[in-house]
Amino acid sequence: MIQNADLPSFAAPPIIETVLGVQFEPIAGLRTAHLGLLWSRFRSQYPKTEDKLPLASSIETLDDNEPERPTIQLQVELVDAPPVPRVWFISDDDTRVIQVQQDRLIHNWRKRSPKDEYPRYAGTRAAFDQALDELQQFLADEDLGELAPNQCEVTYVSEMIAGQGWEHVGQLGQILTLWSPTYSEPFLPEAQDATVGARYVIRGDEGQPLGRLTIQVQPARDVPTGRPAYILRMTAQGKPNGEGIEGIRSFLDVGREWIVRGFAAVTTPHMHQLWEREDGPRR
Repeated sequence: MIQNADLPSFAAPPIIETVLGVQFEPIAGLRTAHLGLLWSRFRSQYPKTEDKLPLASSIETLDDNEPERPTIQLQVELVDAPPVPRVWFISDDDTRVIQVQQDRLIHNWRKRSPKDEYPRYAGTRAAFDQALDELQQFLADEDLGELAPNQCEVTYVSEMIAGQGWEHVGQLGQILTLWSPTYSEPFLPEAQDATVGARYVIRGDEGQPLGRLTIQVQPARDVPTGRPAYILRMTAQGKPNGEGIEGIRSFLDVGREWIVRGFAAVTTPHMHQLWEREDGPRR
């Protein structure tokens, strides 16, 4: 279900980053040396590398009555060896990144310059699928076991820069339908800036909860221009929508649909004109 003919589409979307990822049960036998061997399979497309600290395990827990908020746990553990790092395999133009650690595979696309064009979901899904297939084959060849996926993630990050449909940070209502500039009393001036957040339960065809869509909007400053900006981050996270690898791919498609439809719902028609909203499954 990569393409959906009735999804909202924009010819000039403000997307600056996308994330497609899967978390699985830790592969205990996967060591630092294996990550070097794995890179050899990606090196022709991702010739650069960086080492990073591992990401903490993240599970989206669903409770319709009282959704659980993320908690931070501090643990002290004595170990004989340092943790296996998270490695980045990076494309020559820096726009594409494959991240691998003992319990995670992530594909990022990043806009690094104004000329970089968002490759659309079909392109990023194809790159993720290729990396997932390569990782599975590597695990089989090295006798390291099979993937046991437990969580999937789709994230779209958009940047709205002042001067493009709005002028100053108090005009968040020009961008978001979630924000109203109208007050019950005329006492307060225009907001100096604003932070907005919302969460929604993602449900399957039969109404079963699959995960959660999280929306976060924060003020920022665009680095190249120095202008004020707002960053809109939309993340769909939840359990695979079925068994095995197809369950991963199914959730990614569902998560992408919720983000695309959600993006159109929480942004204003005023901005849709600027982003050249159109018919067709291009986003």
